[in-house]
Amino acid sequence: MRARRIFSIMLAALVLCARPVFSAPAGVVRPAPAFTFGGAGGKNSLASLRGQPVVLVIAQKAKAKAFRSQLGSLRNVYHDCASRGAVFIAALADGGTVPSDIPFAIAANPAAVAAAYGMRGDFLIAVIGRDGNLDLVTDKPIPGARVFEVIKNNFDVQEKARRELPKGPPPQ
Repeated sequence: MRARRIFSIMLAALVLCARPVFSAPAGVVRPAPAFTFGGAGGKNSLASLRGQPVVLVIAQKAKAKAFRSQLGSLRNVYHDCASRGAVFIAALADGGTVPSDIPFAIAANPAAVAAAYGMRGDFLIAVIGRDGNLDLVTDKPIPGARVFEVIKNNFDVQEKARRELPKGPPPQ
């Protein structure tokens, strides 16, 4: 057990020190750390989801209060997010299953994913935009409407809005 824990910590450190496998597209300010997950046809990578928003939920245990609370709020917006192509991925350190009717893919190495995303407590949620930009990361459960808002107004939309702001002092 101790050797397995040491191996997990070493692997997580390696993931943090590794350079990104892919080059970030122009305009990506905060590229999301890469990871793999199970899916149809075997293992898939985050890079294979380019063009789709990703909701990543990380927790120590499937029964954690924050995790279950987040699942409840995501249930309310799942269909709206899915209609925009969102993919839901869970990384559970205890290896449990996700107690939800939302179809979650399961991250291959939850400890490495948690370390790569800087999880310090027992819960974290991240929203990754279509362009691979890490649009939102927080260690507190957030309303499902906020997750949908971030997906709807991903980084490309936000950057375009910033460019359209008038230059100079505000009008008098």
